Amino acid sequence: MDIAIPLFDRFTALDAIGPYEVLSRLPGYRVTFVAERPGPVATDNRMLRIAVDTALGDLPRPEIVVVPGGIGSRAMMRDDALIDWVRTAHQTSQWTCSVCTGSLVLGAAGLLDGLEATTHWAAMETLASTGAKPTSQRVVEQGKIITAAGVSAGIDMALTLAARIAGDAVAQAIQLGIEYDPQPPFDAGSPDKAPQVAIDLSRRVERAVDEGEPVKL
Repeated sequence: MDIAIPLFDRFTALDAIGPYEVLSRLPGYRVTFVAERPGPVATDNRMLRIAVDTALGDLPRPEIVVVPGGIGSRAMMRDDALIDWVRTAHQTSQWTCSVCTGSLVLGAAGLLDGLEATTHWAAMETLASTGAKPTSQRVVEQGKIITAAGVSAGIDMALTLAARIAGDAVAQAIQLGIEYDPQPPFDAGSPDKAPQVAIDLSRRVERAVDEGEPVKL
């Protein structure tokens, strides 16, 4: 049983690696990173590259699709190769999922029309432009489509998916195995709770990453 995580230039590392850590522990499933062509794929800040051995066309019908987000996802909304692959894979997939702005790719492929979906808090308007109904929930299930909010929410999505596939006990065992027991030092993980100074700084950091500039606080 194949789980495909498509990577593209300037994806966010944890969007892909978080779900990978969970889903790679599912009995009977194999996680494969795919890209338009084999080779190294760089993250949004260019500090990390993942070597991809499998092209999109080599795995056209995985049982599960997990599309990560990142600065590069905006360009991927207009990338015919990825959009066509997502549409084709969704026709036969058991589950089609996204993390963060990966939902923009699902939306651009026409998969979210009229459906509730989530994404990074700073991309809600873009998500709405694809025909989706944005919600601030951390994980949103709509039939076989599951979308997750920003970055770290991909772990929650993957655990939710693991429970749907293999049952709560297996998902709980995976959660324990990766010791996913969040106890953040600050209650600032969403714009509803974060102080304005943190929101402003976050936007500056994201803008710097988007423009490929050094982060200056």
